[in-house]
Amino acid sequence: MLEVEHVTKKYGKLAANSDISFSVGEGQVAVLIGPNGAGKSTIIKCIAGLLRFEGRITVGGYDNRSTEAKRLIGYVPEMPAVYELLTVAEHMEFIRRAYRLPDDGYDKQLLERFEMLENADKPGKTLSKGMQQKLSICCALLHRPRVVIFDEPMVGLDPHAIKELKTHFAGLKEQGCAVLISTHMLDSVENYWDAAHIMMKGSFAATKLNTAEDGGDKSLETLFFEITENRPSEVPQ
Repeated sequence: MLEVEHVTKKYGKLAANSDISFSVGEGQVAVLIGPNGAGKSTIIKCIAGLLRFEGRITVGGYDNRSTEAKRLIGYVPEMPAVYELLTVAEHMEFIRRAYRLPDDGYDKQLLERFEMLENADKPGKTLSKGMQQKLSICCALLHRPRVVIFDEPMVGLDPHAIKELKTHFAGLKEQGCAVLISTHMLDSVENYWDAAHIMMKGSFAATKLNTAEDGGDKSLETLFFEITENRPSEVPQ
């Protein structure tokens, strides 16, 4: 569903991403983990079509910058960008009309799940960062995308919203969506992932599959700290 092939993104002589290749199939959850500055957000923005890059990215077989691909993508950015003067309900209406979606009540279902329905009449500028993040998630999911990209989605969320979002990860997986989550918080992805790519300095330092056939005896946490801190991790027993 999502194919990333030999993607490189440079800012002048600095390579923010260097020759990155991976794929996320239907019903799979892949995570990009690594310290701040590892290049996770850059590759996410390349996939979302926000940055120019060298290489190839396709979504459902379409070039990621095409209209067909954008209809398949749901994108939750690291920093929510809401319209200050639009209310929560108007944000959802705007997205619904942009994608020419039927008025089937799904917008209200999403707002209710993330405890935003009671804030439907509040303008974007009055919302807290956590509420803006929940609104951003609702907007990204409204058109029922087949490829969903989350960039540090847990930041600013309250415990209920975090629990609901994790439940939604599992739901998207069951629906056959391809899900990509970028995070530096290992506990935020728990056991939802099928493939984990550890990033360092713009490249993949390691990839771990969450399967019985993986063959590795190291946990994701152990491998992560060995790579990012260049030493064996000290994981509490």
